[in-house]
Amino acid sequence: MAEHRASITITAPVHQVYTLFSRFVDYPKFMTYIKEVTFIDENTTSWSVDLAGRHTWTAVNENWIPDKQIGWRSTSGFRNSGRVNFTAVAADRTDVTVTIAYEPPAGPIGTAGELLGIGATFESALRHDLSAFASRVENAPPGVLDPNSAEYVFNPNRTTTDRPVDLGNPTADDTTPIVPGTSRASRNTL
Repeated sequence: MAEHRASITITAPVHQVYTLFSRFVDYPKFMTYIKEVTFIDENTTSWSVDLAGRHTWTAVNENWIPDKQIGWRSTSGFRNSGRVNFTAVAADRTDVTVTIAYEPPAGPIGTAGELLGIGATFESALRHDLSAFASRVENAPPGVLDPNSAEYVFNPNRTTTDRPVDLGNPTADDTTPIVPGTSRASRNTL
C-alpha cells in the first residue's frame, strides 16, 4: 500500500478543529480528490473520489478518540484507510496530521505510477487541502463554525462576507462532534 502524510498547525482550539474535521460530508468542500461522502449509518460511510480515475468504497469508522483522533478503513471497493490526529499545542493552536494509505489502482501499473510521481502529486494536494481547511477555520467570521447555521463556513451557498475573525469559545451546541456510537438524537444533524 502507498502511504501519504501531511501536517498543519491551525490557529483554533483542538475541540473545534476535531469537530469540523469529523464531518466527513464536508470533505468535498475542501479536499481536491474527494467528490462525495455520505453516511450510511453512524459508523459507515460511502465515498467517491477522482484519483487516477473515479473510485468508490464503503468505509467503517475506527479508532475515534474525541479531540485526539479519527480514522476509517474501507470494507469494500477501493482499498484504503486513513487517520487524522489532533494535538493541542496551545489553547488556540492545534496540530493536525492526516495519514492516508491506499492500494494504487491498476495493479503494477498503478504502483509504477505511484513511484513515478502520482504519490508526490497526491501528497502536494493533501497539503494544499489542509491549508484550505485551516484558512477557512482561521478566517471564519463569528457564527459560521456551527454546522447547523445557514452561514456555516463549509456551506457553498453561504452569503456572509469576510469579517474579523472571532473563533471565541465554542459551545456544546455548535461543536458537538460526530462520534461513532452516539445516537443521531445526541449529535448535530448531518
